[in-house]
Amino acid sequence: MDYSTLRSVLEGLLFVAGEDGLSAKAMAEVVEMNADVVLDVLRDLQSDYVRHNRGLRIAEVAGGFRLTTAPEHAPYLEKLAYSPARTALSQAALETLSIVAYRQPITRVEIEEIRGVKSDRPIHTLVAKDLIEEVGRADAIGRPILYGTTKAFLDYFGLPDLQHLPDPLVAEGDDELEERTKLLFDRIEGRQLTMDDLNRALETN
Repeated sequence: MDYSTLRSVLEGLLFVAGEDGLSAKAMAEVVEMNADVVLDVLRDLQSDYVRHNRGLRIAEVAGGFRLTTAPEHAPYLEKLAYSPARTALSQAALETLSIVAYRQPITRVEIEEIRGVKSDRPIHTLVAKDLIEEVGRADAIGRPILYGTTKAFLDYFGLPDLQHLPDPLVAEGDDELEERTKLLFDRIEGRQLTMDDLNRALETN
């Protein structure tokens, strides 16, 4: 594999890995190359992103690498996250929120196993809207992030605590999870959750 192709592949791997990132060793195993070579290419990519003032950066965190946005662009990204054109939650975000509510604390991988699709984007949306947050790290390989709902989530639905979430009508098991997800999904959808609604709820507390 030539240098240009390796750079391209590594960027793709980091993109797919999302917030969890990847170690140089893990990427080296995927591309079947020496880890030192992969590390050198990653360092070059890091420098290039900064030198060419790219909107993305490659951050090194806890021995791994992951794609992030340029820190100086934070004000613009926040405006996008809270833009009126993007206030309504998508079906994917609503579904993800219901899963987190009933199964918290839960990791991104566990959410994806339930939904059957990648969930990086809806998780990011929910975190940006202060409906879910990081609540710790799982005691597993890589110490993945655990997510849970926030006080803002309870405020919006008028719930004193999570014990007051709608109860499922079926027996314990996989069917119960599906029923719980549907119950909360219907409740969220019925309330037409938007960022303006959430802000109004927060202003009253």
